[in-house]
Amino acid sequence: MSHDHTESTAPVPGLRTAELAEPGAVTIVVPTFNESANIRRLLHQITESVPARLPCEVVFVDDSTDDTPEVVRDAAKDCPYPVTVIHREEPVGGLGGAVVEGMKAAGSDWIVVMDGDCQHPPSLVPELVATGERSGAGLVVASRYIKGGSRAGLAGSYRVAVSRGATWLTKTLFPRRLHGISDPMSGFFAIRRSAVTADVLKPLGYKILLELAVRSRPRRVSEVPFVFQDRFAGESKSSAQEGLRFLRHLAGLRTASPAARMVGFGLIGLTGFLPNLFGLYALTAAGLHYVPAEILANQLGVAWNFVLIEHLLFRDRRSHRRWWDRAGRFALLANADLVLRIPLIALFVHRFGMGALSATALALVTTFVLRFAGTEALVYLPRRRPRGGRTAASRTAARRAA
Repeated sequence: MSHDHTESTAPVPGLRTAELAEPGAVTIVVPTFNESANIRRLLHQITESVPARLPCEVVFVDDSTDDTPEVVRDAAKDCPYPVTVIHREEPVGGLGGAVVEGMKAAGSDWIVVMDGDCQHPPSLVPELVATGERSGAGLVVASRYIKGGSRAGLAGSYRVAVSRGATWLTKTLFPRRLHGISDPMSGFFAIRRSAVTADVLKPLGYKILLELAVRSRPRRVSEVPFVFQDRFAGESKSSAQEGLRFLRHLAGLRTASPAARMVGFGLIGLTGFLPNLFGLYALTAAGLHYVPAEILANQLGVAWNFVLIEHLLFRDRRSHRRWWDRAGRFALLANADLVLRIPLIALFVHRFGMGALSATALALVTTFVLRFAGTEALVYLPRRRPRGGRTAASRTAARRAA
């Protein structure tokens, strides 16, 4: 990550990039990606509607590949409030990660998050903060779906349908966490800095409000209606890729607890029968004996399951081991499941007098639980560090430095 700095020859009025101003009443965090055509209008709108009623500072967290940081630098000369630019060389976490970066840099008690495309009206910023102060809420959401709100700025029936579908899906998956939030897909909201711990957030993509509400939701939430405006310039950043990231994010949030992960693990395991059966059919049709065919086909199911749990269940834990190490351990556990199941069935039948069907069902449940526990403990938990808290690699590096 790099911070833009002003020229050393002459200070630029209104722009602070090395440090933030003294805490104001509100910090407006604006994540940007190639929004240079919207910057001047956005800052003008903020100037017209916010500082006169509420002291503010603006923090742009920029992942752009165009001249957005330079445009902000120039436009800030006419601003009567501090403007900060944080340009990230690596856009970790996407737009949500940019918002978290801005929250960490905020110097005010209230943080308002809004988009840089002028679809969120800055005139609503004072009302968001005032509503939070009056109600004692820690989070105030600008909603398109309560009385007085509108999604008019959503271009086309397709985007409207996607937005409504995503809202329904998230509220179905998180009925308790999203209770009282009619628009969890909103990117326009105010939050008390004391109500959120940025370090617990694990954003992925552009739906940061959902991340905040699920992982660290304040006890009291209020809503304010707003009319979603037309984009001033440029194109929407929504894409099929962002849609997939959103679904991965939902899966990661929903499976954050061990019980939910176990359920997800079982459902993914069930889907693994499809590639297994397809592989068995193809191999036996090619003339291979069914025993080696089933052994090989089972590896297709193992590979399928591994890819899904990597991206849906344990995305945040993949950095603990190299991918080939994780894949090898997962395959070993999955195949050990087959080897263990037959002796277990025999044990249940001959030692405990169970019927073959019930013994097989119990063996399936037993090996499933063992495989899930083994996957968590042996594949995705961090390696234990040697005593003293330093790994062998760090000790080697220390010796070289000496």
